[in-house]
Amino acid sequence: MGLFDFIRNEFIEVIEWVDNGPSHGSTDTVIWKFPDNGNNIKYGAQLTVRESQVAVFMNEGRIADVYQPGRYELTTQNMPILTTLRSWKYGFESPFKVDVYFVSTKQFTNLKWGTQNPVIMRDPELKQVRVRAFGVFALRVTDAGKLIKEFAGTTPVVRIGDVEAQLRSAIVTNFSDTVAEAGVSVFDMARNYREMGDKLLPLLQEHFTAYGLELARFYIENTSLPPEVEAFLDKTTQMNMVGDMARFQQFQAGVALEDAAENGGAAGQAILMGGLGNFMQNASAPTNPTTPAAGSEDKGKIMDMLKQLGELKAAGILTEEEFTAKKAELLARL
Repeated sequence: MGLFDFIRNEFIEVIEWVDNGPSHGSTDTVIWKFPDNGNNIKYGAQLTVRESQVAVFMNEGRIADVYQPGRYELTTQNMPILTTLRSWKYGFESPFKVDVYFVSTKQFTNLKWGTQNPVIMRDPELKQVRVRAFGVFALRVTDAGKLIKEFAGTTPVVRIGDVEAQLRSAIVTNFSDTVAEAGVSVFDMARNYREMGDKLLPLLQEHFTAYGLELARFYIENTSLPPEVEAFLDKTTQMNMVGDMARFQQFQAGVALEDAAENGGAAGQAILMGGLGNFMQNASAPTNPTTPAAGSEDKGKIMDMLKQLGELKAAGILTEEEFTAKKAELLARL
């Protein structure tokens, strides 16, 4: 290699960002610094900016020229701000050194947000309650210079996760304020997700603008309450279904007996049978020999017991042997 070839290799002649692998960034990369390896850019070098990209030239920490998609020959005519900053004369052909950043302007979708801790909010029905919320949002870069100042620094690669994490706090703060102002009860929140998201979007945009970003979409996907509140609401729903407290208590007792019978084995069956104690005792009570024969009222009660006995056998609670024995006792009392 001759001296001329060695000197020429010290100059950068082609500047571009091909977003196709670790060496050139990846699909989740927002900012990528062109690796100059200490080399100077040759006057007249070719700059290629692809669709959904913007190239930014930084001169000593200051934003110089910004290039939209297209192909450029780097001359003083195509670098007006840098030419002014460097006090170049027209036709100056010496190599120069600047930091070149590529910024992706595509829309980044399906970004996650959520309240790490419950947010305390006033509720028109529950007075005060803690709520957690989760959702997704989408953004795109509208001012590459602002984004570089806020996130790049000395970092050669900035990924969407780095940007996403910093924006979550602004989202959560505004979510809390918006929910409080909306005055929507947690009972009605699910059907108001879209409306609340529409209210939040312009409020959040103020914070995104400071970073050179546009909040393209914002969605609330789910809200949840503390377990004890959800348990209380479940009880309230059950009470409304049953109708009144007395029936609710009967309903709870019945459910408890069913659960015990299904899950408790022999002990559960004993509990269930214990609930039938009065009936079985009445069915087994002998007729008092000192009293006259059973009247029509007693016969009616015995017939009711026989009917209930048949229902217990049909439900599988009484065995065939138990049913036959109790039936014989009842018939003997007629």
